[in-house]
Amino acid sequence: MKISFSPEDEAFREQAARWLAENLTGEFEKLRFRGGPGDEHSFIDERRAWEKRLAAGGWVGVGWATEDGGRGATISRQVIFAEEYARAGGPGRLGHIGEGLAGPTIAAFGTPDQKARYLPPILRGEALWCQGYSEPAAGSDLAAVATRARLGDDGRWRISGQKVWTSLAHLADWCFVLARTDPASSGHLGLGFFLVAMAQPGVTVRPIEQITGSSEFNEVFFDEAVAADLLGAPGDGWKIAMALLGFERGVSTLGQQMQFRGELDEIIRVAKDNGAAQDPDIRARIAEAQMGLTVMRYNALRMLGGDAEETRAALVYKLHWASWHRNLGKLAMDVLGEAAELCDTAPYGLTRLQSLFLFTRADTLYGGSNQIQRNLIAERGLGMPREAKGR
Repeated sequence: MKISFSPEDEAFREQAARWLAENLTGEFEKLRFRGGPGDEHSFIDERRAWEKRLAAGGWVGVGWATEDGGRGATISRQVIFAEEYARAGGPGRLGHIGEGLAGPTIAAFGTPDQKARYLPPILRGEALWCQGYSEPAAGSDLAAVATRARLGDDGRWRISGQKVWTSLAHLADWCFVLARTDPASSGHLGLGFFLVAMAQPGVTVRPIEQITGSSEFNEVFFDEAVAADLLGAPGDGWKIAMALLGFERGVSTLGQQMQFRGELDEIIRVAKDNGAAQDPDIRARIAEAQMGLTVMRYNALRMLGGDAEETRAALVYKLHWASWHRNLGKLAMDVLGEAAELCDTAPYGLTRLQSLFLFTRADTLYGGSNQIQRNLIAERGLGMPREAKGR
């Protein structure tokens, strides 16, 4: 586990921090600390422009291999940029699914032609992606996907089915879709990994309004929508989908923790201002939150080490941060006291901490519920028998 950085790494940190300080000004000043959970609907046009500013500065694809157009930065420097971005108040990334998930997956499994076609628009901050995994009957059990892919007489695959909880689908240009290429298959067999343009007949997006008042998530309906490409071969879908989820546990977790740090700092500021910090119970809970965040950081650094023991340690990460963040939301409301019951502006203008509380209700459900995470720890990490399935 690496908990310190070399002088060269620290020079890179200074470079990143300086660029962010110089560029999060003017038209982008108002984007600081905006566009995160519960605030995803804010400043969409400005955040699109910010994606292109990042790209022009060479800060998109920092960890991508140089042959794929990235900087080829080490893990240490990827961690540094994620941390400095969050520390500077960099806005919620509209391009994070393309940069962090679609891009690395295409780089790993795509043909030279596919990489030449799809990677440059991501690196330029132009193409936005969304993820077509979850379905009404296939959430935590991803292998139950029912969306179908049919190979037409013209040699093109056509996608039919429904995806749900699709982040940023209403803004995305592209969607990577897990669909069943073999109608007689079940489970993880007979699946394909497709790249589908969103702006075409046969694709319908319906926003899902959350209790925060925003609509980051969507339902997506495919009705004979044409897939632009198949990544890998028919039947490779599960292998590619699992590899993509591995990319999701990358250095962005450190940036996520910097966001958590900012939320905790805001709670502490409010507690000092309104006197809640004088309550021994509140003080103890703030201390517990601080310790939990420290443990989270060291566990994330262990995950990035990559050996078998650290890979098993990665299984606890989602369970830990989701439960910790949910409790932070509760702490925020208790610190606010009576003010937590009042909207900042009419008709439903939530403060940052109110949005935090409401959004964290979902943390222990999406991306694998706490129950599913505990099963993964037991079965994959500890080698315990699989949970018996009810009839």
